[in-house]
Amino acid sequence: MTQPTPTTVSLIGVPMDLGGNRRGVDMGPSAFRLAGIEEGIRSLGLEFVDRGDIPVQTPKSRVPLDPTAKFLPEIAEACGLLSDEVRKALDEGHFPLVVGGDHSIAVGTVAGVVEHVHAQDGRIGVIWFDAHADMNTPETTESGNVHGMPLAAITGSGPSALTQLSGQVPMVDSARVAMIGIRDVDRAEAESVRDSDVACFTMREVDERGIRAVMEQAIAHVTRGTVGFHLSFDVDGTDPSVCPGVGTPVEGGLTYREAHTVMEMAAASGALISLELVEINPILDTKNRTAVAAKDFALSALGKTILHTIRPSDRG
Repeated sequence: MTQPTPTTVSLIGVPMDLGGNRRGVDMGPSAFRLAGIEEGIRSLGLEFVDRGDIPVQTPKSRVPLDPTAKFLPEIAEACGLLSDEVRKALDEGHFPLVVGGDHSIAVGTVAGVVEHVHAQDGRIGVIWFDAHADMNTPETTESGNVHGMPLAAITGSGPSALTQLSGQVPMVDSARVAMIGIRDVDRAEAESVRDSDVACFTMREVDERGIRAVMEQAIAHVTRGTVGFHLSFDVDGTDPSVCPGVGTPVEGGLTYREAHTVMEMAAASGALISLELVEINPILDTKNRTAVAAKDFALSALGKTILHTIRPSDRG
């Protein structure tokens, strides 16, 4: 289903570093703004609204109360606030562009989209671009880091503080989820992926079939029976040579052009409802390269192409 072309993009920052074990991703939204996202969006003929940053509570101690789901109360609180802000943006007819922060914020982003769409009796799909599957639960995790759990929560598994955030469990049926770029999966997590209905396109499939064929199948998968899809883009899905400023780099990721193809095809589908970019870590970066690349990827998702900007008449 083709979504109405947005005329206004709402930027929502989530300076959260509680979901992982590396500090620095809380500065991701600031780095993204410094990379020139407002100027880039306005150059596409779109309006831009910066809704500021979601407040994230600082835990009283950096020693987590629950080692199997570290800092869960603080993460759930921030995700609840994010959900409200995303829904408000959509209710106003804006396109939500959420920037983190670690990948645990995806629970809040998706919850907000689901609440907005569910109020209209609709369902959404999700494309999960990442080196990791993020389908651990407190029972399967090896680290206790919640940024390895958001897709499990979105599809109905894990702590109730996350799974019930939208009031709809699961928020998204696993049969309407597609992973792209996966290449680093825990053993128990791999079983969860295999036992689910998620369409998983590993890096081997990207290498063998090409990113265009993979994206065509992924988009078809997540738009079947839905009003559109959310794209959750972890910059570590690209190769570290493209985005070096990440906390969990994994060699062998997508190239710069392949990542742009993902975004360009998402835009051309006419079904993209919302976008988030996560795990930008300026502390580990070089001259803000990762935030600049993320900004360029976002502009491609908003319609920028090599020769022109996608207009409503260009879409099917």
